[in-house]
Parts: sequence; structure tokens; C-alpha cells
Amino acid sequence: MRRFTFILLTVGLLTSLTVAPVAARQPRSTVVDTAVAVNSSSGEFDHLIAAVVRTSLLDTLDGQRQFTVFAPTDAAFEALFAKLGVRGVDEIPIDTLRSVLLYHVASGERFSASVLDSSRIRTLSKAFIHPSLRAGTPYVNDARIVAADIDVSNGVIHVIDAVLLP
Repeated sequence: MRRFTFILLTVGLLTSLTVAPVAARQPRSTVVDTAVAVNSSSGEFDHLIAAVVRTSLLDTLDGQRQFTVFAPTDAAFEALFAKLGVRGVDEIPIDTLRSVLLYHVASGERFSASVLDSSRIRTLSKAFIHPSLRAGTPYVNDARIVAADIDVSNGVIHVIDAVLLP
């Protein structure tokens, strides 16, 4: 099993650890709950949360299904905004934004070992993302995985440094 440095989210704090076994599941913390908790302490997911709310994906991601979410940071969204010449998620057509968000979510719970053992992963947008290991660093497409294996009640989150485009 490959070991990666990741950020474990507990009580809204970020603590850097190296993990072999998966951290204990927090029963009430969903993908959305965790993103909101991290955002309240670090402000890392303002744009992602705004995009999820705007596209009405909140109930989907906060439900009982298991998901693997590749969550772009605010810096990743800001780079996309600059590339597109927009100021925020409100200036991106809603259908485009929804398609981009669904490209960041896969059905089922895939921890880093499973992600990197796959040559491709089908996302909810029906397109594939391509995991790889480059010089010992995990990537999905051209986005570096900066935090992996954040275990939540309805799946797992991997934080990435770029917005994936379908």
C-alpha cells in the first residue's frame, strides 16, 4: 500500500500526518460538512462551496451515496477564473459549471491506493479522469493531489491544486 502525506480534518483544524491505515470515520461529517468545516477555519473552499450551491448539487453531495471528490482549492478556482476572464463562479454558465463540478466526483469511495491503482476513473459527468504518480507525487490529470484520503461519512475527499476541465 502506498503511503502519502495528507491533511486530516478534525474539529475544523488541519493537521499534517503520514498515514498507513485509513483514519477513523466521523459519522456525521459528510463531503459537504467537511468542506464547510475546513472552509470556516481556513477559507480554502469558498469558490467550491459557492459552485456547489449555485448548481444545486448540495443535496446530492450531502446524501447517503458514497462519493470520491477531487476538491479544488480556492487558488485553483482563481487560476481558472483568470484563464476564463471571469471574476467568480456566478459568471460561468450554470450548465458549464455543473459539468465541471460533476467531473470532480466519482461514485464510490476510492482512497489514494485505489485511485492510483486505476488508469482511469469514470466521473459523474460520464467522462474519465486519469490518475498518475509523477516523481512520487500523486496527480489526477494535471492537478496535483495536495491532500488525500480525507475520510467522511459518505465517501472520501482528495484536495487538488487545479480545477479539472472535462
